[in-house]
Amino acid sequence: MTDAPRRYRCAVLGASGYIGQHFVRLLAGHPTFELTTLVGSDRTHGQPLSELWQLPEEAPPRAADLRLESLGPAEIAHRGIEVVFSGLPSGNAGPIESELSRRGVDVFTNASDHRMDPDVPLLVPEVNADHLDALLRRSRGRRGAIVADPNCSAAGLVVALRPVWDLLRPRAVHVTTYQALSGAGLPGVASLSITDNVVPFIAREEEKVAQESQRMLGSISRASIEPSSTPFIVQCARVAVRDGHLEAITIDARRRPSLSSIARAFRTFDPLVGHDLPSAPHPAVILRTEPDRPQPLRDRWAGAPERARGMAVSVGRIRWEAPFLRFFALSHNAIRGGAGGSVLNAELAAERGYVGRGRAK
Repeated sequence: MTDAPRRYRCAVLGASGYIGQHFVRLLAGHPTFELTTLVGSDRTHGQPLSELWQLPEEAPPRAADLRLESLGPAEIAHRGIEVVFSGLPSGNAGPIESELSRRGVDVFTNASDHRMDPDVPLLVPEVNADHLDALLRRSRGRRGAIVADPNCSAAGLVVALRPVWDLLRPRAVHVTTYQALSGAGLPGVASLSITDNVVPFIAREEEKVAQESQRMLGSISRASIEPSSTPFIVQCARVAVRDGHLEAITIDARRRPSLSSIARAFRTFDPLVGHDLPSAPHPAVILRTEPDRPQPLRDRWAGAPERARGMAVSVGRIRWEAPFLRFFALSHNAIRGGAGGSVLNAELAAERGYVGRGRAK
């Protein structure tokens, strides 16, 4: 008789927010993580999740009756929580996540506060799983890990770039993003600001996409990360779409492979095949051949198996006029670029033995 798989007690921070509610939806019934605690603010303390639910997807029955609690790091650690998924707002998250880590709780965060810390993996498993090993091998006694999910646009971007990165050896990458309203969180963008409009500015977004992409596509040097020197030229706009970030990408390539080789690289990109990671999509990239795809309304939930819906990146409209490869990429900003990305990070960390070490007795 085989032992039951190890499950880790987990909590969601910021459980009433847009990313927090997606965390709850993805963690309910998860085979590796047992969702026991929802953490909110003093304002939401004591309220059942069902009264705060705002996603169009239904609240999972096993979590709908859980009540939010206002808990600090010491109380969370005292309850025996081993893993925290953080949907806290950037700017508020950093000190809380650091204190949880100091107390031996592993933190998988969607906030930006720790993304550029030299000892924190900024992780997309299909792109830079080796960064997780390089940075978390350096034990800090009973300290819990912090693993960061990237900016919602950068997450889809690097998945789309990784299949052809070595094939093309880019001189530069030009990206224009068309970002969904939900990327601004709840309550989102005021309707009178976005109706009949496109807003060509998102504060600090272009800098984040460039810097984080360079970090994730960088190399390991003496257990530290050397960012890629490839320039990223980024422009970001907010558009009137609920979910799904569309990106127009142009690669200035050094190499001249055939178009069929480029298409094959996209179609066969599945670096996590063979791993028991429930949230990993197979394949990671879906190549669309229709002239008008990908589209947010039709492609944002791409990904299989069922638990990986919304985790695949759709690529289409490939045009190769050497040295320029042009294409569009579409990813679900709240799933691949948010809660789902952090859950997949945690699954990979658990598979590699990095989860729960700080709570070991």
